[in-house]
Amino acid sequence: MENKAELVNNLDKLHTTELGVVRIKRNLSLETDDVVEWCREKIKLPNAEIVRKGKNYYAEIDGCVITVNAHSFTIITAKIQ
Repeated sequence: MENKAELVNNLDKLHTTELGVVRIKRNLSLETDDVVEWCREKIKLPNAEIVRKGKNYYAEIDGCVITVNAHSFTIITAKIQ
């Protein structure tokens, strides 16, 4: 629960790179241009399972995994499980 609280409490810091946007949209077949907001909404869901492994958080929700750097809160990638 501690990991989820830390990530959820820092959702305002969540961001990604231009290449990250392209990668996430491709991996998840998303139509939206605001992938950061899409990821925020998924991470906030009560049934999101969030674990921290080393330097990254892994949020598993709705059949996908969102990988977030724990120090910079950069969304690295998101993939279908």
